[in-house]
Amino acid sequence: MVEIKPLEHLDATVRIPGSKSYTQRAMVIAALAEGESLLKDVLLSEDTRILSAALGELGADIRTEGTQMTIRGNGGRIARPSREIHLGNNGTAMRLLSGVASLCEGPVTLTGTPRLRERPLKPLLDALGLLGADARTGGGLGYPPVEIRGGSLQGTEVVFRDIESSQYVSSVLIVSPFTAGKTGIILQGRIPSLPYIALTVEAMQAFGVEVVMDGNGRYMVQSGQRYKGRTYRIEGDVSSASYFFLAAALLKGRMRVENINPLTGQGDIAFLMLLERLGCRILRGENYIEVTGDDLPGGEMTFDLGDMPDMVPTLAVLSALRPGRSVIRNVAHLRHKESNRLAAMVNELKKTGIAAEETADGIAIRGGSPRGAAIATYNDHRIAMSFAVLGLAVPGMKIAGEECVGKSFPGFWNTLEGL
Repeated sequence: MVEIKPLEHLDATVRIPGSKSYTQRAMVIAALAEGESLLKDVLLSEDTRILSAALGELGADIRTEGTQMTIRGNGGRIARPSREIHLGNNGTAMRLLSGVASLCEGPVTLTGTPRLRERPLKPLLDALGLLGADARTGGGLGYPPVEIRGGSLQGTEVVFRDIESSQYVSSVLIVSPFTAGKTGIILQGRIPSLPYIALTVEAMQAFGVEVVMDGNGRYMVQSGQRYKGRTYRIEGDVSSASYFFLAAALLKGRMRVENINPLTGQGDIAFLMLLERLGCRILRGENYIEVTGDDLPGGEMTFDLGDMPDMVPTLAVLSALRPGRSVIRNVAHLRHKESNRLAAMVNELKKTGIAAEETADGIAIRGGSPRGAAIATYNDHRIAMSFAVLGLAVPGMKIAGEECVGKSFPGFWNTLEGL
């Protein structure tokens, strides 16, 4: 357990590591590419190490030196692994590799921690079945472990309707160049985290595969295209940066975050617009963002975070200090993250004396004067980092299970201490 030392004044600069979302997508695509790729400024974390080992089992050759990763791809010819592949609690890897495994005659078995085995996969497995793969789970319930046999996928039209993860779409998109015949994907109803699909399309196109979009939730990938090895730089992680934006807002201080592209396609960049709504001043530079906090406005406010669900813990912590009621909505799918993130946030905010409750699709918080507390993190990196930053403004905050930040930001505690 680590106790956070409060700050009376904040005027600091930090540098953020590479994006976890971009790193994992680039790794998977480079592993499927023809030839060798050099990924620069990759995020080295628990999740990316797990993914690296899994891609090695599936036939890619991966070497890491510093923050550079060299990947010799397999051209879509997936090796049959000698054992089941354990993915920890890496939900992104589970979903993206389910698609990759469908290119192998198999069987390929993907499994993970008890929490990962509670995270749903059925809409993705149904979609892979339409393409011709045989994906089976225990009792047919759609939860890992999953055994996949494929090898000869047929292009077809896949409809995703009211799903709990955009990664199902990304998984099918990434393998669609290898189908016999074009693959069409149609999105209907509630689709969370749409900007992450755009990140996938961007990465696919960077490696030489064209995705045709009509702007109305329709995607088409022509078969016969192939990913080509290339040099690819990973931009900084906006999700990780958000905790330091939060620090500026909580402490009414100045925080400059470097290695961040203000024009990024990462959906979490929209968090800056919420901060402006909450009285912060934002300066956007060529490769940095500077946030200066001010008094938080009062009254009831509603926030739709459907496109940036990872910002819910960050905004919830900020809402604990804002005078008034904050309603965060359109994030019901957070019940299927590394933890049940909605229930976890309610439990831990209540420990600090803040009134909070779950709603059908989110969380409602009545701000006030939180007190220090021993925070349980549920092995969830985003809960740990959010409450750690709250501890900069609220004395007596202690974070249990602090090592969980290694999932996405291993250097977080050193960066925080450097403030």
